[in-house]
Amino acid sequence: MNNTELTIVEHIEELRKRLMIVAVFFVVAVIGSFFLAQPLIHFLQFSNEAKTLQLHSFKVTDPVNIYFQVIFVLSIVMTSPVILYQLWAFITPGLFPKERKATLRYIPYIVFLFVLGVMFSYEVLFPYMIHFMTEMSTEMDIQQTIGINEYFQFLLQLTLPFGIVFELPMVVLFLTRLGIITPQMLSKFRKYAYFILLVVADIITPTDVLSLFIVSIPLCILYEISIMISRVGYRKYIRAEQQRQIKMQQQ
Repeated sequence: MNNTELTIVEHIEELRKRLMIVAVFFVVAVIGSFFLAQPLIHFLQFSNEAKTLQLHSFKVTDPVNIYFQVIFVLSIVMTSPVILYQLWAFITPGLFPKERKATLRYIPYIVFLFVLGVMFSYEVLFPYMIHFMTEMSTEMDIQQTIGINEYFQFLLQLTLPFGIVFELPMVVLFLTRLGIITPQMLSKFRKYAYFILLVVADIITPTDVLSLFIVSIPLCILYEISIMISRVGYRKYIRAEQQRQIKMQQQ
């Protein structure tokens, strides 16, 4: 077996070990989520928005489905720092020491931005949507009968995508540090990016103009913040490339 084959085997073995670590932490998170899921469900079920609704169970399995959905989401969120760290540890051998420290600092920000996106959707968009739908039902003289399973699915489908979308600044910074994109490129294609963000906002929100407006404004602000962050990251990328060139010349 040559050195290349041995290196590939070693990488596969390392990946397997890191996946095992993630799996162990995920199992621990699942166990912990069994105790956290019920209080969280109770909190969401009796929040100010849910108090105005009559929630019903249309299937015998609805409570169990909700319980395990919440457990799964909590487990993924709780395990995400471990997943990110193991991913970072797997790719760090190909990075310089300064790049290792810089990318390691991404992890808390990634988790923070995800939680911030979820909280924004839950505190701003979700109450508006509940109020909007309730008012529309009243105006149309429709008695709403809402399944508790559908209520939680609507809540998760509305909040979780925002946690992902709010990762935009970190994704831009990461790609900038790799030299894949530049702040000049982001500024040049700003109008196209805004159009894409509008499409994304339309996909993850119900089809009414006001909710689209509520979502689009923060996304556009995030894009502008991403450009500013990209400028900082690009300067660091240029310095890192200059240092790499100097070291190559000295060798």
